[in-house]
Amino acid sequence: MRKSRFTESQIVAILKEGEAGVALGELTRKHGISRGTYFNWRAKYGGVSVSELKRMKELEAENAKLKRMYAELATSARCCSVTRSRLRALGEMRQ
Repeated sequence: MRKSRFTESQIVAILKEGEAGVALGELTRKHGISRGTYFNWRAKYGGVSVSELKRMKELEAENAKLKRMYAELATSARCCSVTRSRLRALGEMRQ
């Protein structure tokens, strides 16, 4: 995915300028963005403050960490289950 020239904090600041009444043409020209970019940003970040955005990023990072932990545990449990069933099968063959 392509990295944006603007940080999320900068995007929120640009959107706040638009909400304050700065003309859209002036705003897009000043920051070097297209109207489409402005409206995409507004759809994604509209009404979000910088502190809420930071909190959202922290929660996304924590969620990703928990998903990795779950995947590791599920893989480990599946591996142990297969090993136990193979050991049982070997034990039955010896009897």
